[in-house]
Amino acid sequence: MPLSDAQLRRAKPAPKSYKLFDSQGLYLLLQPTGGRWWRFKYRFGGKEKLLSLGTYPEVGLGDARAARDNARKQVAASVDPSEHRKAAKAAGAMRDANTFEVVAREWLGKQAASWAPTHTSRILLRLENDLFPWLGTRAVADITAPDILTCLRRVEKRGAVESAHRILQNCGQVLRYAVATGRATQNVAAHLKGALPRVKPTHHAAIVDAHGIGGLLRAIDSYRGSLVTRCALKLAPLLFVRPGELRRAEWSEFDLSVGVWNIPGERMKTRAKHLVPLATQAVATLRELHALTGQGRYVFPSARGGGRPMSDNAVLSALRGMGYDKAAMSGHGFRAMARTVLDEVLHVRTDYIEHQLAHRVRDPNGKAYNRTAHLPERCEMMQQWADHLDTLKADAKVAPLEWSAG
Repeated sequence: MPLSDAQLRRAKPAPKSYKLFDSQGLYLLLQPTGGRWWRFKYRFGGKEKLLSLGTYPEVGLGDARAARDNARKQVAASVDPSEHRKAAKAAGAMRDANTFEVVAREWLGKQAASWAPTHTSRILLRLENDLFPWLGTRAVADITAPDILTCLRRVEKRGAVESAHRILQNCGQVLRYAVATGRATQNVAAHLKGALPRVKPTHHAAIVDAHGIGGLLRAIDSYRGSLVTRCALKLAPLLFVRPGELRRAEWSEFDLSVGVWNIPGERMKTRAKHLVPLATQAVATLRELHALTGQGRYVFPSARGGGRPMSDNAVLSALRGMGYDKAAMSGHGFRAMARTVLDEVLHVRTDYIEHQLAHRVRDPNGKAYNRTAHLPERCEMMQQWADHLDTLKADAKVAPLEWSAG
């Protein structure tokens, strides 16, 4: 006879295991230790097999019978319930191992070896703030274009349209990696092209007229802050590298006797080594600073110590203190200044300028120039540029802007 709830409640452990049979292969196995396990006995492929259906009372009689009936339907459909369960469990484990967050972190870890740490950190922050909370636990193969777009709309609504575009780009990179590694069949982020509003182009504030450049250079010469910051300000227009490349400069990269700065590829935006010829004015400034910081690692160490380079706001703060607000001059503005004047005033060949700016420059055959390409011409250009800056600074018709330590 089929079991009843009353029988199950009265059942007690015995010195030996025993079974209470229900019907159609279902029974409860009682262990001497007190364990009570539901089992379903069935035949498949001519062999007798058992399927565990959970423990009593967590799984009641009605639920055990429902599980048995479902297993019987699988047998009738020529599906082995035990093998089906193993496959489902394996699939679940695979899905857990192939969530968007797992795949994204794996992709980012592989890229980090060839990226600057700050670039890697920025991308990780985007993923953690704007994608992982909503997509992180989803199987990467199940994510759809509308899922991604919903996340991007949140970013767009807070006014960060450019960030939304960058997040979409990163999402596409993760999904391409998922496809390449067999965790997804398509990059659905590619379907979102044109879904976001265009980013309005912005330009770094820069002073490019002779009148303004001369005033800025005289203001730098009269800067009354620390020697480290003053030297960084003086070198920024002379070298016109990216602000991050300048502030993280290390003494081991300089050969002042030859007049050259070799920046390693891992610190460059293009990931390629970059060579900066040093004009005599730049060498003089570096020699002055070497007496103060030359025994350490960084050319411009942090005023707070800790073996770190100067803050990325140090030069900007100094410019603001001298009266140059963000609408007048930025850290990147020194690059725009050099690019404009070298081209329009000094009439230097554009490819020399672009190469010195560490932009991706290609020769007529489409190949990227190496870091020493046109080195004699670039050395001459850097000295010509430094001499031109001296000429503009010597024009005393315009007094430097007033500044305060703020």
